Amino acid sequence: MLIGTALGVLLPAGRAGISNPGPHGLSQILYAFSSAANNNGSAFAGLAANTPFYNVGLGVAMWFGRFVPIAAVLAIAGSLAAKTRRPALAGTLRTDGVPFIGLLLACIVIIGALTHLPAIALGPIAEALQVPP
Repeated sequence: MLIGTALGVLLPAGRAGISNPGPHGLSQILYAFSSAANNNGSAFAGLAANTPFYNVGLGVAMWFGRFVPIAAVLAIAGSLAAKTRRPALAGTLRTDGVPFIGLLLACIVIIGALTHLPAIALGPIAEALQVPP
């Protein structure tokens, strides 16, 4: 998602589809790639996404955002199924309790926030700073 957004901003073919240049254009491209990789593939109304660059780029983002995690989960499941079961010891963190679920959810939220929130906030903050007082 972030690599596709960077390519959309850097390459002339990506910038050609932006209707509002500047920070709003960054938000348009970021939303298009994040939606293609994680959701339903929609885009801001101002982004001309029906171009060869965006058709291929959003398709690749959709492929990596949807099918690579599926393959990774299946690979992890196969690896775990092949392992032998060992008895729990005194220092073992049980995976069926509240502490494990809390740690897992906290890690997912923190890593997701640190990865995506700066990029998501960049467009609106930069656009607000451009408006004269």
